[in-house]
Amino acid sequence: MNKKATLNTDSQSYPPRWKIYKYPFILSLVMIFLLLIWWFVGNLTQDNAHSDNGVVPAIRASESFPAGDATVSLLPFPSFMLPAKNLPKAKRKYFHAGKALAHQPWIKAPTVTDARDGLGPIYNARTCLFCHINGGRGKMPDDDKTLLMSAFLRLSLAGVDKIHGVIAEPTYGVQLQTQSVALSHQLRSQVKNSDLKHKEVAPEAYVYINWQQKTVTYPDGKTVNLRIPKPILKNLGYGKMHPDTLMGIRNAPPLQGVGLLELIAQSDLDKKADPDDENADGISGRVNQVWDFDLKKTVAGRFGLKANKANVRLQTAGAYAGDMGISNPVFPKQSCTKSQTLCLKTPNGNNAKTGVEISEELLTLTVNFTKNLGVPIRRKPNNKKVLQGRSIFYQTGCQQCHTPRYITQGSKEFPHLGKQTIWPYSDLLLHDMGDALGDGRSDYLATGNEWRTPPLWGVGLGEKVNTSHNLLHDGRARSVEEAVLWHGGEAEATKQRFMTLKVNDRQVLLKFVESL
Repeated sequence: MNKKATLNTDSQSYPPRWKIYKYPFILSLVMIFLLLIWWFVGNLTQDNAHSDNGVVPAIRASESFPAGDATVSLLPFPSFMLPAKNLPKAKRKYFHAGKALAHQPWIKAPTVTDARDGLGPIYNARTCLFCHINGGRGKMPDDDKTLLMSAFLRLSLAGVDKIHGVIAEPTYGVQLQTQSVALSHQLRSQVKNSDLKHKEVAPEAYVYINWQQKTVTYPDGKTVNLRIPKPILKNLGYGKMHPDTLMGIRNAPPLQGVGLLELIAQSDLDKKADPDDENADGISGRVNQVWDFDLKKTVAGRFGLKANKANVRLQTAGAYAGDMGISNPVFPKQSCTKSQTLCLKTPNGNNAKTGVEISEELLTLTVNFTKNLGVPIRRKPNNKKVLQGRSIFYQTGCQQCHTPRYITQGSKEFPHLGKQTIWPYSDLLLHDMGDALGDGRSDYLATGNEWRTPPLWGVGLGEKVNTSHNLLHDGRARSVEEAVLWHGGEAEATKQRFMTLKVNDRQVLLKFVESL
């Protein structure tokens, strides 16, 4: 009986103890469950969100493959000219035909090779890949005695034009052409314009760069020497420029992955735009609005250093016309201005039927070749220092403009590029980068201080691809570190956070960016 009483006493005392502990236990389970949901949802949205809260998202396996299934190998050597890995075999012959077209130089008209004549008569380059060597960036001269070759000078007057984006300088247009088809120019690096004035069409000018110096000092005392390019114009071929001419140096950007960038949904970019900085985070990215010369209407821009081109086709056609003087179905006029009478009288290579120098078929070959360029695989993404740098990249707020991840839209023309998870690290929006990087030239909605966020994929491969170490729109930065130190305006706070990091933290952050 005593045993039963004891047992009964114990059984009767159990429920009170359970009441004490069961509710905190259940509450803890609920809290853990909610935290798991929060973590999962956060990982789904974090990569595409503007965030300044320093949250470091979980690592995704896809980060190692920047172009998804279109990612290419680094073997036998790093290149930005390889076809997307998943480009169907049936389309590879067209890729290589377009690549050959981009490599082959155009020649002076008239010749028996009417499919390849019509160069200039004033121009900057003979081929697409003269500036984009191996698909990479252009090279800036390191002294004031070397001609500017794979970069060029933009010209304009104050104001905005709805169709062309800028107001052209009356005599020299919107881009200074430093080459001409004149034999005397071809045979000599420099000529006196008096030798050409009444005989052959002259280059518009020769351009050199005077590098001015600037020193930046970190809070820890380390100093970095920066440089500022100032153009020097010699031998103006057509008289004085307008006294209020605005000038801007443009170094050729790399070409890899542009077909994938074109397939990012505009709605994904619009979500990131915050022109009035309504969330008060100091970042106010904007979508440029540009003229589509095919559709004959204003559309969103995303290509070009100021996002002043709507798509790869318009960017390519613009390069044919402006850089090589090749008239095409999009831009059928020659590159001469009205005041350049001898230039206008020089024979062109226009086809009798189409009225232009490059046919729609050949233009499309070039465009599609460019769209199908792959992006090289990441380098050592799991390296301990790279992973440390990745965390600091997010903690300092770099991802606010350099948006890591997108999923491309489907494509009927290039289905292999559609539905890919890509990691370009750009929002493709305009941002005010401060007076130090501004050149005063507006372009459509872009102000003189605004630049499109450049994609970071492949940024660490520049020198290996073609020995170019020139970053930013005018090639002034010789390293990722220098590029960061030039950030201002909307990026000033992020730059200051970078500068106050410990030396090792700065180094691993740069190592991460160079691994992309």
